[in-house]
Amino acid sequence: MTVLHEHYALSNDVAIPKLGLGTWMIGNDAVVQAVKDAVALGYRHIDTAQAYANEAGVGEGIRRCGLPREQIFLTTKLAAELKSYDEAAAAIDGSLQKLGVDRIDLMLIHSPQPWRRFGDSDRFFEGNREAWRALEDAYQAGKLRAIGVSNFQTVDLDNLLSACQVRPMVNQVLAHISNTPAELIRYTQAQGILVEAYSPIAHGQLLKNQQVSDMARRYGVSIPQLSIRYDLQLGLLPLPKTANPAHMKNNADVDFVISDSDMEVLQQLPTIEDYGEDRNMPVFGGKLS
Repeated sequence: MTVLHEHYALSNDVAIPKLGLGTWMIGNDAVVQAVKDAVALGYRHIDTAQAYANEAGVGEGIRRCGLPREQIFLTTKLAAELKSYDEAAAAIDGSLQKLGVDRIDLMLIHSPQPWRRFGDSDRFFEGNREAWRALEDAYQAGKLRAIGVSNFQTVDLDNLLSACQVRPMVNQVLAHISNTPAELIRYTQAQGILVEAYSPIAHGQLLKNQQVSDMARRYGVSIPQLSIRYDLQLGLLPLPKTANPAHMKNNADVDFVISDSDMEVLQQLPTIEDYGEDRNMPVFGGKLS
């Protein structure tokens, strides 16, 4: 499971493990054991968010995992609705308190738009600059080791890049087989910003894809393994979410190479249009009422 020992270097030279554990939709109680299990298997990168309502559990899992705090890379995200400096600054301190840590390794603006406005024409440019300024100040104060964004499109990145004192180091986006935002990835990487990939298995929808299944069988790997390896070969940092230790182990066993021709095939697969029971979530094309 060599990927668990590999890192990317962020633009400020902070090392970030190439594979992380996503914790979306894992409850505050269950996430304690999930973090402990992941660390026992060799994971050193845990991803949470204020919106997940499990920061306290993630912090408890890190404290009980048996390793010193500095050996775990911890990411959280600023709630998407916070678009003023004061709100964002207070929320950063709130995350530090809930997680029970003195410093967070990476903090992201969760979305350029509040979730109920996700996909609207208003990109909240001014509010994002205000929230970013709060992250910059917390970074300069040593509360955060790195700062970045999530779900930002090119226009949203440009808004920050035109006004920031500290450039974003990460952009975490939905990126998986059958939904690879190639232009956004190229642009983001050209700015020296690492792209993280959440839902690398399309929130389970790729398990139903026959072409992906056939290719995974040909490589002698699982569909999640093929999906995670695909993101890695694009230079992305996958964040598969699971509370199942067997799945955690399988997800990290990706020491194989997808051929260039097969990568091209995977990049050309039709876009997933229906994320099943999760279709109502904004990141999967839904709209909160």
